[in-house]
Amino acid sequence: MIRSMKTPLQFFAFTLFLLYWQPIKPIRAGHGVEEIGYNYRKGSKKGPEHWGDLKKEWKACKDGKLQSPINLSDKHARKAISRVYDLKMSYKPSNATMKNEGHAIAIEWEGDAGSIQINGTDFFLKQCHWHRSSEHFINGRSYDLELHMVHHSRKNNVAVVAFLYKIGRRSPFFSKMNNDVLSLTGIEKEIHLGVIDPRLIRWPSSQFYRYMGSLTTPPCTGGVIWSVNKKVLSVTKEQLRLLERVVYGHAKMNARPLQRLNGRDITLFGPRWGLRN
Repeated sequence: MIRSMKTPLQFFAFTLFLLYWQPIKPIRAGHGVEEIGYNYRKGSKKGPEHWGDLKKEWKACKDGKLQSPINLSDKHARKAISRVYDLKMSYKPSNATMKNEGHAIAIEWEGDAGSIQINGTDFFLKQCHWHRSSEHFINGRSYDLELHMVHHSRKNNVAVVAFLYKIGRRSPFFSKMNNDVLSLTGIEKEIHLGVIDPRLIRWPSSQFYRYMGSLTTPPCTGGVIWSVNKKVLSVTKEQLRLLERVVYGHAKMNARPLQRLNGRDITLFGPRWGLRN
């Protein structure tokens, strides 16, 4: 990423991030099994439109003003030149476990899998999971899959890095675990993967959207820093079907509907504007 001078506008934007930050209690950032009492079925009494009524701890799902996911529009985004301290990645291989959580497949790193750094704060990689279809939209368009890499700071603030996927070439990261995912279609709900290198999830571009939002599942806690890569990755139809086969009830989707922007700022970071990346 390219360094640039700090501008008053960028300093003001960072100040807003600090104001909206709120500590999040340590929770499993993946998606719950049926027992926790919610689903993604439209019209269901436990569907997304009712999450905020199911438990008092989930009230933010209904009343939260800065909820996720959202539509990321270039038209409404402020463009900024990326600096090293906007998003710095330092991942490394570590032992991991794959879990079938009912509504999603998650990979949880057991040791130190590295971190990202945002404006001087370290956020440590805890787990990743997939959504079918994408939760975020880019310029009004939905995609076939979305991967979330969930990070926690020492103060339990949360930062999520997201990648969207469309049907195309196979995903190298997912291909490495095809056989393990198949094992989860049986009675096994958890498999030790050995050492998994998160760097296999290669960043396709240095352009990314940044905004303040929330967890996309109950309790829908706010104060989450989102960094969504602008360039869309690819996954094969077979890999997509495999995820559908494993999740609870062969679910075709586990994506929360879009939430209102409510006047939030969206920043689109890039190395330099006026040139294609």
